[in-house]
Amino acid sequence: MAVALTIRPERPGDEAAITDVTRGAFAFAPHTSHTEHAIVQALRGAGALSVSLVAESGGRIVGHIAFSPVSIADGSPDWHGLGPVSVIPRLQGQGIARALVEQGLVRLRELGAQGCVVLGEPALYGRFGFASDPDLVLPGVPQPYFQSLAFGPARPRGEVSYHEAFSSPA
Repeated sequence: MAVALTIRPERPGDEAAITDVTRGAFAFAPHTSHTEHAIVQALRGAGALSVSLVAESGGRIVGHIAFSPVSIADGSPDWHGLGPVSVIPRLQGQGIARALVEQGLVRLRELGAQGCVVLGEPALYGRFGFASDPDLVLPGVPQPYFQSLAFGPARPRGEVSYHEAFSSPA
């Protein structure tokens, strides 16, 4: 059964619903610290959400995706990190996350971003063009799970650092 969706930018007043969706999405997920909602709040508070989109169905927020700037050791500008992406549990597996990722990548390109990185399942993110690059690393993460997608010919090299909100969420 397809879910009728509207994907739109986050707007004031969405914060509590985004927190609820994110908490619910990661409540039983493996490989999580259960701080994803706090990361989103910290990114928002720091003005570090490059793109923040919600998925609405029936007037209710059922999904969210965040993109934030990352730093790369070689100084490559305008790269962003995807995540977290959240969908309420009862609607997972129905294409909502896919729609959020696709639209988010479109928005990043419109902003002039040079590329995007993601920490996640290779088979899942490979569908969007992400691939592991041995020249681009996230310390402590097995190479296949850290992937990148360049929007142009430039290929960055070195260690990637996410916003401090990822290491010390409020």
